[in-house]
Amino acid sequence: MKTFGLGASRRTVRRAANHSGTRPAAAHSAYQAPVAAPPAQDPHSPPAIPSTTTADHRAQIVEAMISELAPQLFMSLRRSDQRARGEQYLRGLLYAEGRKSIRNMAGVVGGAGTEQSLHHFISESTWNWAPMRAALARHVEQTVQPKAWVIQSMPIQKAGEQSAGIDRRFVPELGHSVHGQHSFGLWMASETMSTPVNWRLYLSPSWLQDEEKRRRADIPDWVDEESPGECATASALELLAWGDVERRPVVLPSRDFVSSAVLSRFHAAGVPVMARMRPMDQLRVADTAMPGYGAGPIPLSDMLQHVRGLRRPVEWLDPSSGTPVVRSTLVAGIRVELPQPRRSPAGPQQWLLMGEWTNRNGPPSELWLTDLTTTSLDGLMRLAKLSRRTAFDSAVTGERAGLRDFAGRSFKGWHRHLTLASAAHSVAIGADHAAGRTRAENSSDTPSRNRPLRQMG
Repeated sequence: MKTFGLGASRRTVRRAANHSGTRPAAAHSAYQAPVAAPPAQDPHSPPAIPSTTTADHRAQIVEAMISELAPQLFMSLRRSDQRARGEQYLRGLLYAEGRKSIRNMAGVVGGAGTEQSLHHFISESTWNWAPMRAALARHVEQTVQPKAWVIQSMPIQKAGEQSAGIDRRFVPELGHSVHGQHSFGLWMASETMSTPVNWRLYLSPSWLQDEEKRRRADIPDWVDEESPGECATASALELLAWGDVERRPVVLPSRDFVSSAVLSRFHAAGVPVMARMRPMDQLRVADTAMPGYGAGPIPLSDMLQHVRGLRRPVEWLDPSSGTPVVRSTLVAGIRVELPQPRRSPAGPQQWLLMGEWTNRNGPPSELWLTDLTTTSLDGLMRLAKLSRRTAFDSAVTGERAGLRDFAGRSFKGWHRHLTLASAAHSVAIGADHAAGRTRAENSSDTPSRNRPLRQMG
């Protein structure tokens, strides 16, 4: 496994530190970042690190990251005016305050006519978002150095009935139903940061079987009916067709769409999987030395009761407080069999069921199923907990980047907005970590958000 990165490459951070104070000339954008220009210096002397406020320093890092990402991200756009609009939209997502409406962003990055041109670029243009997402994924692999992919569900609460995919569905993570759009994001995650690189919008049969709804929301003919599980699975497996993207284990933190069919599909594609399970789910014990072997399918909670005596403490990194905290919980595992479809020529697959106890005397607090049967429990637990990383980053940085802020009605506009909002998320979270790391390097007495605290339990 690769070691984890802290965001931007040191080359990018150094470039930001030596930044002249104004954004390098961009061929297609007149917007200037809010950075004060430093005093003139001897051209033969080494570049001086400007003395700036924390906000100015972060803005310099953001500008350096945009300069590095934009040429890769917009390479698939043939026309220079499209590349200009793409960079304007990206900057609007990063610099506009509050909700990332097109009007808000246009007020920050342009003058008269900008709002209309940005609207056309997102909702009415014809550019394909897939090559842009592939370019973002290659970039994120270098900056995040992911240990896994995480499929994170993202309900977007909305009023009305006109936006593509609007429906009422129960969201297990929230414990109640949500009227709005229901989507799945594929996040590349390490223990220190995560970024989404692909999205799927779930469309119920009521949308796909209604020709008037399809026409009104501009849903293409190639979009077919699929279950929530198939929708979530496709958000990850689409990456395999992009090329130059390294295959990673996929973490499924939502129990809403996990099924034998979903797990088998990942297994057949050669993508290792870590899936959260319910206590009442049933499987067969595969280990002949364990109680319950040969007894047929039994509830997973009962199965884990037989291995309570094998529990041991495992440490993992919890980002949910803002500052990473090293926690320790009790973990045990048991080998199980995953049944195959009736027509499958293969026999039952051997998987590992892992239980976690936050209360020594209570039932397991979390149950996970994986086909990574040779990986240590320590490694498996840290892998499973990457879902907390994506949940935290989605709620904090994702909100700032406008992941849920598309106000349009069209299917294509939604996908284009999410593509650029994901790129903005990548820049924002990379800048946060790079700025925090630089502050920590400059002052050993200053706590860094990248430096984990240790806490048991």
